[in-house]
Amino acid sequence: RFAVSVGYWKDPYIQYFVRQAKERKAPEINRGKLEWEWEHLTGYYARVHGVSYLIKAFLEKTECNCQIVNLGAGMDTLFWRLKDENLLPRKYFEVDFPMIVARKIHNIKSKPPLSKPIMESHSGDSLLIDSHSLDSSRYSIVGADLRFSSDLEEKLKKHSLDVHLPTLLVAECVLVYMTPQQSANLLKWAAGTFPVAMVINYEQVNMRDRFGQIMIENLQRRQCNLAGVEPCSSLDSQRERLLLSGWENARAIDMMKVYSFLPQADVKRIEALEFLDEKELFEQLMQHYCICWASKDSSNL
Repeated sequence: RFAVSVGYWKDPYIQYFVRQAKERKAPEINRGKLEWEWEHLTGYYARVHGVSYLIKAFLEKTECNCQIVNLGAGMDTLFWRLKDENLLPRKYFEVDFPMIVARKIHNIKSKPPLSKPIMESHSGDSLLIDSHSLDSSRYSIVGADLRFSSDLEEKLKKHSLDVHLPTLLVAECVLVYMTPQQSANLLKWAAGTFPVAMVINYEQVNMRDRFGQIMIENLQRRQCNLAGVEPCSSLDSQRERLLLSGWENARAIDMMKVYSFLPQADVKRIEALEFLDEKELFEQLMQHYCICWASKDSSNL
């Protein structure tokens, strides 16, 4: 939300899910912290644009005749932004823990700018909503644990998941919190369930070097253990996990490369928002995150 308020990218909906970010001190008061924040804000910018680019490419290829399943969606606002751009898939699903889903549903019910677009895109019978799930004809939010794919599939099918439709699965910093076996099961389930599908995974990479180790230690100090860090050793290990799970083609690039691919005029604009000349830490950080994507395609899309 802070990145949006400063102007890194536009998202008119995030304000309804996330409380106002605390005011920051002037740059000279805490330069070290500010540099750390700049690296992360610029990293978020690359992540949002990189993931969005792949999602829109999939929507274009399928002419929106597809479905999107956002795994571990949290307070993500993509459904509303796609609706504004007239790019809604046939159905958009979100999955997260029931506790997170309950919070999101509460926000949607109590805030007309969120509920109205769902009502506008809905057709048919009355909209189904309870404390842990919401189901309309174009948008569905489901409370489930991604570590148990049979339970996940059952809940999604109850909300009209169509396994024959081209399907895009999105996971941003989600798989790394499961054991490698659990994430492999989820990826295998997805590859085995949909004949035409693509998966986008954004998470850490190069975690075996010194910088990666420091990242892990910092997270552990905050009681945050990365149970699934093993496949994040390299871009090759990221690709390999996708191919071993039954995906036909897989690619992975680090976020520094993603950053260099983004429209340079806009990159210049965001770099001018909070100018800091310490680029080395930023590059190191960006080399420790990546976007991977894989597909299987029985109809040659």
